[in-house]
Amino acid sequence: MKARWRIAIEGEEAPFEAFADQTILKAALQAGVGLLSSCRNGTCRACRCHLLEGEIRYLIEWPGLSAEEKAEGWILPCVAQACSDLRLRRPDFAA
Repeated sequence: MKARWRIAIEGEEAPFEAFADQTILKAALQAGVGLLSSCRNGTCRACRCHLLEGEIRYLIEWPGLSAEEKAEGWILPCVAQACSDLRLRRPDFAA
């Protein structure tokens, strides 16, 4: 049986589940959760979210984030997989 993790996004009514071997973005889209996306390979940054709780791993060595952004907790769900339950926040584009 594959490991499954619970992912909650602030502002969404219900959390969704992701298998350990699928990206966070793919799991969100399958659950009907609207995360922005474009390239799906870690370069466009459209899906960028802030990791509030939990652990992830990347499918690629260095996704399109600066060292400072990584230190601040930003992740790219299109190339990230959950390693635990997660709590995420989308960036506030209105600010």
